[in-house]
Amino acid sequence: MYKKYLTTHAAELESLEKFREFVAAACRENGVGDEINWALQLSVDEAAANVIQHGYAGNPGSLSLEVRVYPDRMNLRLTDFGHPFEPGSAPVPDVNAPLELREPGGFGLFFIYSIMDEVDYQATEDGNVLSLTKRLQS
Repeated sequence: MYKKYLTTHAAELESLEKFREFVAAACRENGVGDEINWALQLSVDEAAANVIQHGYAGNPGSLSLEVRVYPDRMNLRLTDFGHPFEPGSAPVPDVNAPLELREPGGFGLFFIYSIMDEVDYQATEDGNVLSLTKRLQS
């Protein structure tokens, strides 16, 4: 059994704060600690920003965020109808390269994969769904 929270906003950068606040409120309501709260907010922020900038590429659209709180984990499902994108096909940034030699951007997916316990992406007729799961206990 789980608790479910759902919100939808325009696919624009101004909506990122609304998504972060939505995640933070779900975490507070369920007694989720600051470290996991931060990881979930960072992940949804990076994922939503990528969808807005690349999936919709300046075209109008919307993003839906569903938060599911289970006894042992939280799951975020970000759904959009922009261009599909397979996260596994993105180049992995060289985190050891000197800053002046690094290309700008490209760290969002790296952060998501580093801090989430499970990442799944599906492009379907019902939209592009990115599922991010973080365990609440070790």
